[in-house]
Amino acid sequence: MFESLSEKLQEIIAKTRGQAQLTEENMQDALREIRRALLGADVSLNVVKSFISSIKDKALGEDVVKSTNPSQTLIKIVNDELTALLGQKQSPLKLDTNPSIVMMLGLQGSGKTTSSAKLALKLKKEGKKPLLVGLDVYRPAAILQLKTLANDNNIDFFAIENEKDVVKIARESLNYACENNDTVVIFDTAGRLQIDSDMMAELMLINHNFQINEKLLVVDSMIGQSAIDVALNFNEQLGIDGVILTKLDGDTKGGCALSIVQSIGKPIKLIATGENIVPLEEFHPDRMANRILGMGDIVSLVERAQKNIDQEEAKALEEKMLKDQFSFEDFLKIQKQIKALGSFGGILSMLPLGISKNDADTISHEGEKQFKKIEVFIQSMTPAERKNPDLLNTSRKRRIAAGAGMDINDLNQFITQFETMRKVMKGFGGFMKGAKKGKVPFGMPKFPF
Repeated sequence: MFESLSEKLQEIIAKTRGQAQLTEENMQDALREIRRALLGADVSLNVVKSFISSIKDKALGEDVVKSTNPSQTLIKIVNDELTALLGQKQSPLKLDTNPSIVMMLGLQGSGKTTSSAKLALKLKKEGKKPLLVGLDVYRPAAILQLKTLANDNNIDFFAIENEKDVVKIARESLNYACENNDTVVIFDTAGRLQIDSDMMAELMLINHNFQINEKLLVVDSMIGQSAIDVALNFNEQLGIDGVILTKLDGDTKGGCALSIVQSIGKPIKLIATGENIVPLEEFHPDRMANRILGMGDIVSLVERAQKNIDQEEAKALEEKMLKDQFSFEDFLKIQKQIKALGSFGGILSMLPLGISKNDADTISHEGEKQFKKIEVFIQSMTPAERKNPDLLNTSRKRRIAAGAGMDINDLNQFITQFETMRKVMKGFGGFMKGAKKGKVPFGMPKFPF
């Protein structure tokens, strides 16, 4: 998401690096390009007008015109305005009752049922006990899907077979929650292909009969500006509390996210990426603005690592590296840990690399290809070979390469790189031990610690 917009904004800002100052003339050129970039990203016209006007007022101020670094000044202004456009600050869920009720809203196909399960998984990891409730009584497949997701992730589930009264189902689910000590009840309500009076009447009935803590509208970020009309309609009739944006890693222009907050005055609270059932992520406007401008998002990457990587296993792998006990089997474990962070492209977008989209795509593609090739090589080894890299002689290498259906030169290159990594990590382990004792191995200068 935002790839095209991000690339264009970075190009526009880069052009200012050759300017001695930000003047009204060269700022007009930059603002015109920014306006085109935003409209090209499917941002609504009203939002674009407001955004450009705000940047212009700040960029042509007395202090900015006299700036000695126009590029950095423009980056800061655009970053601040993007952050404001996206909601300024992160908005947490308000789950202050027991049990708390979250009402999931949205059109059919927006990812509402999947997002309900992802929300439950997020809450479970935070120490809460969620209950998923199937209120889509018109699509049996939706209730079956929700039940399957609940069972697969060891989350409590409630539904009443053949019951059409959603208020009755919801009320009995609260009794069930109290009996089973569930702390958050998630209503997965019915959706339609488009908003209609029957659907809205049913949702209003649920809203009227229960004290809802969070009414969250699930929006497919791929549908562009039409998401604004959907959000305005739901908000007008139900008064939503926030938005969940799905498919943020899809091939979308990003205008939806940049328009929806300003259009309805409600925050994006959570985001979802990918089809796999992984916890929803909190939406941070400042971090997203940084990513759009190519400044990375290290904080979110670290948080994702803390949530998805087995810390004990990571520590054990680190110790093996430092003790020169690292094996091909361990290498596969590291690949698994990296995959838990998301796709190569997604990880690169969170790093402040300062490279073009084409370069990032190339690195991402090559990285994915190399990882797959290495995985095939290692899987072609015997269990003993995976555990002990020193066993690999010429005949074994030929057999492994043949088993993988690849060239032996590629295998030799991987093994050479693997051995180099082992030596570097072994040397680093020796350095760290020596440093702690006040000794300096490898003829390196002594550090004062």
